Amino acid sequence: MLRALSDDALQELIKEDAPYGDLTTTGLTMGDMPGRVVMAARAPMTVCGAEEAVRLFELYGASATLIAPSGTHVLAGAELISVAGRASSLLLVWKVAQTLMEYASGIASEVARIVTELRAAGHAVPLACTRKTFPGTRALAVKAVLQGGGIMHRLGLSESMLLFPEHRVFIDASTDDMVGRLRKYQPEKRLIVEVNSLEEALAMATSGADVLQLERFTPEAVRQCRKTLHASHLHPMLAVAGGVNATNAVAYADAGADLLVSSAPYHAPPRDVEVRFSREV
Repeated sequence: MLRALSDDALQELIKEDAPYGDLTTTGLTMGDMPGRVVMAARAPMTVCGAEEAVRLFELYGASATLIAPSGTHVLAGAELISVAGRASSLLLVWKVAQTLMEYASGIASEVARIVTELRAAGHAVPLACTRKTFPGTRALAVKAVLQGGGIMHRLGLSESMLLFPEHRVFIDASTDDMVGRLRKYQPEKRLIVEVNSLEEALAMATSGADVLQLERFTPEAVRQCRKTLHASHLHPMLAVAGGVNATNAVAYADAGADLLVSSAPYHAPPRDVEVRFSREV
């Protein structure tokens, strides 16, 4: 499994946590003592970040073994990584490694939960997560989404064209003109347009939008939107966004959504990772 973070990025995490070293371990003069760390899941979870945790320990002189790669679904008590090394290395790295795995596994586990519920209900609708990650954490968040069974909706402004109502505030032009200008600018890319009402959806579909991003539509409104578009012989992809989470994902899929767009997994509780230290003889 590829790591989402480079060696430099991982070392920056340690520098942030210990810019002037580990005062407690240094003060106790026990840094050369050999020890072992085992990290394990306290509850069922979809693992993510184990590769980064292993590499963190390796960068600071420890020998680490990956037991549960990212994407693995584990039960409570399952061991994730095992590490042997000097106490100074183990005590320097463990909290950063633990926290990284907890947060990444929280995202992956929530994605896996929603995807599992969709599949259990008979839906193949993809769960696509947005770019609304906490700034600076996108690489790890993307890995977590993918390992949980989701896909990315849009990785950034340079990746795709998504016409928001906020863009339309600054343009005095017809719907047809806006869509035409974007198509001329990037003719090989599909055009996504966010809409807030059935009327906007019909207008943008008529102008040629490939994907309608239905912002905060209820499941019933999604159902009505699809019915109205089909009656007009318009068949854009319907991507439901805004408030999509584990409690309503199946309802939106039942209503006819082609894609579920969500940032909810980024706010999922971290999964608890237990850390067990032992002293080597």
